Amino acid sequence: MASPLDTTPAADGFRMPAEWEPHAGCWMAWPERPDNWRRGAEPAQEAYAAVAGAIAAAEPVTTAVSDGQFERARAALPDSVRVVELSTDDAWLRDTGPTFVVDGAGARRGVDWRFNAWGGLEGGLYFPWDRDERVAAKVLEVEGTPRYLAPLVLEGGSIHVDGEGTVLTTEQCLLNPNRNPELDRAAIEAALHAHLGTEKVIWLGDGVLEDETDGHIDNLACFARPGVVLLTWVEDPDDPQHAISRDALERLEAATDARGRSLEVIKLPAPGPLTATAEEAAGVEPVEGSRPRRAGDRLAGSYVNFYIANSRVVYPLLDPARDEEAGAIIAGAFPDREVIGVSAREILLGGGNIHCITQQVPAPRR
Repeated sequence: MASPLDTTPAADGFRMPAEWEPHAGCWMAWPERPDNWRRGAEPAQEAYAAVAGAIAAAEPVTTAVSDGQFERARAALPDSVRVVELSTDDAWLRDTGPTFVVDGAGARRGVDWRFNAWGGLEGGLYFPWDRDERVAAKVLEVEGTPRYLAPLVLEGGSIHVDGEGTVLTTEQCLLNPNRNPELDRAAIEAALHAHLGTEKVIWLGDGVLEDETDGHIDNLACFARPGVVLLTWVEDPDDPQHAISRDALERLEAATDARGRSLEVIKLPAPGPLTATAEEAAGVEPVEGSRPRRAGDRLAGSYVNFYIANSRVVYPLLDPARDEEAGAIIAGAFPDREVIGVSAREILLGGGNIHCITQQVPAPRR
């Protein structure tokens, strides 16, 4: 693969655009790990295909697939979805894929972060992870995009930007000693700014309860537009998520963004609480070194974990009692986009949701 650039995005005038800015397309990967996805990943594959189809109606989609699953994926995915043979350890392109950056002249480049399966040997979710470590470089090779190699263990789901200089993240994840133990808060902020072209970090505390990614921001809160944040919210004070969301709300209300704006916070009610059933847990084939799936485990469900495509927002359907309300709130936050719900419990059972399995490719300016 091509040698990485020896500078940084910020030094070269590049920035990570907001997710609502125009896309050239979206990358996903195909699930198949039997120790993470139940029943040989068949239900998860159906859910992934539905998400890919919903996004493909708004922008091009590419799916990375192993050789052994190529024909199966090709048959399951819409014809409009490009299928590329590309080896992975699991199917979380948000975290293993590159973060694309753009400059004012219309060029596009990509950031290849270090990856250690959400914690390496100190709490990581599987071993080995060498194929996932190579995913970003391979995606950039396919896209013909120059690559920056970042000296930071980071997953794409742990950051969210407003495109105007502000990055939102959590202390639980980025300050976790199982990622970058040699770096303090100031050093991590400097690395973020150098590789995202940002100027200010807004730190929230913990992420969603039982989020096995160590509290990714994309499950807790996200920008809907500059100055506006959607926040996972639980009203019940007896639910442990309430205190987490309350802390996040207080931090957001006290913060200003890189442009000096105070933030408007929109509460997005959480589904559930949701737990894995005995049948769901029994369908997973556990192996040594992978995270167990047990009946009764609380699932880190969140409606914030949606994908903003060019003309629509694709969000997870997780709880019939809350799905419609969540869709209406999301629609209010994105009045210029169609809001589409996709049944996503099978994705949640694997540890994430729609935002976690997608990675946008920004459109270069002409």
